[in-house]
Amino acid sequence: MISTSLFDFFRDLSKNNNREWFKENKSRYENDVKNPLLEFIHQFAEPLHAISPHFLAIPKVGGSLFRIHRDVRFSKDKRPYKEAAGVYFKHSAGKDAHAPGFYLHLAPDEIFASLGIWGPGSKELLIIRQRIVDLPDQWINASLDDDFRKVFSGSYEHQQLKRAPKGFDPNHPLIEDLKSKHFVASCPLTEEFVTSNDFPKNLGLIYQQGSEYIKFLTLALGHQW
Repeated sequence: MISTSLFDFFRDLSKNNNREWFKENKSRYENDVKNPLLEFIHQFAEPLHAISPHFLAIPKVGGSLFRIHRDVRFSKDKRPYKEAAGVYFKHSAGKDAHAPGFYLHLAPDEIFASLGIWGPGSKELLIIRQRIVDLPDQWINASLDDDFRKVFSGSYEHQQLKRAPKGFDPNHPLIEDLKSKHFVASCPLTEEFVTSNDFPKNLGLIYQQGSEYIKFLTLALGHQW
């Protein structure tokens, strides 16, 4: 499915990020990026369902596969195309990318798998933070478990508030987590790993190691697991 040709395409695109070049190389995009990733998404439905039946593998552009076109309307960066492929398996209750989900990022110099919720709204942040305060042992077991940190070590990062969020004790033992703006855990991958024949199964095993983490967030927001 996924081959080194995908990364070759993005290496070339990064040097020629314009509409003329893309038009001439559209068949490369379709043959080396789009079609292999749609097939991967189709095959990943089963491993994903084994983790939770409430996350969706939708094999279409705008479904689980992010569009390659950039939205440049409000950006100073006018490059028309993304220089990486993004695949997102969202929760069935989520209407957009700001819901719990599993994400795969494929770029020549940056390949990783992640899970969690990026950029939740203020209401969702309050709910998650309160859940951590109410169920600290569950959160610790989910986010600090040895098997979890072994897989996601070095990539468990948050952008944080400088002070404790309003209404929360600044001396709380989990205050660093309570100051988080995003709740995402990531695992770095390699080209060799993602181009292997067993990639869908092996990626499922990686996500399985983080299942308690995303389960905590999913249940906190009142969604089914």
